[in-house]
Amino acid sequence: MPILALDTSVGAIVAVVGDDGAVLARAGETVARRHAELLAPLIDRALHEAGLRPGDLSAVVVGTGPAPFTGLRAGLVTARTFGFALGIPVLGVPSLEALALRSLDRLDLTDAPADQVLVLTDARRHEVYWGRYVRDEALGVRAVAGPDVGPAPSLDAAGAVVVGPAAGALGAPVAEGDDAVDPVALAALALARRAHGVPTPTEPLYLRRPDAVPSAAATRVLG
Repeated sequence: MPILALDTSVGAIVAVVGDDGAVLARAGETVARRHAELLAPLIDRALHEAGLRPGDLSAVVVGTGPAPFTGLRAGLVTARTFGFALGIPVLGVPSLEALALRSLDRLDLTDAPADQVLVLTDARRHEVYWGRYVRDEALGVRAVAGPDVGPAPSLDAAGAVVVGPAAGALGAPVAEGDDAVDPVALAALALARRAHGVPTPTEPLYLRRPDAVPSAAATRVLG
């Protein structure tokens, strides 16, 4: 049965994918904001394109980040709501791993001096979210460092190909299609993990506190 895959760590992107990995439909926007506003219409569009109803889905896959608080939360809440309403499992996969898988599929590192990819996405505040990954024959990719957040100049890119939407922070080109997480890659990782009994938690990878915090002046002491 088909699964719905979605990610809001970089834009709002959804796909409907068969259990065999066949892509049935895609829809998405790479805008940095308005995730909550865009996501429901995108899901509806993808299901319509695939000729399916929500009840036809067998699972929901969602990217768990890392990403800024508001956008990431929109995707996770939507995925959990779908899962609860339909009584189907919700599988979480770090979004950086989907970017890594797509890059490893695109790049031929067989004879390259590097066998790793260093994935960068924008964390704002002049920082990046990052993680280092290698190919894993069973699970698709495996993290060797990270995910974490920090200033790009502090990262050591030796032995890795720099990829991802924020690759330019280290002077690397941003490849076509790297401006957002591929939900099809996200689904492939989730299915591989499920097949091998690897956990797929949906806890978000915020990696730092939200930008917006309650004002101390608003605190009241009740007597």
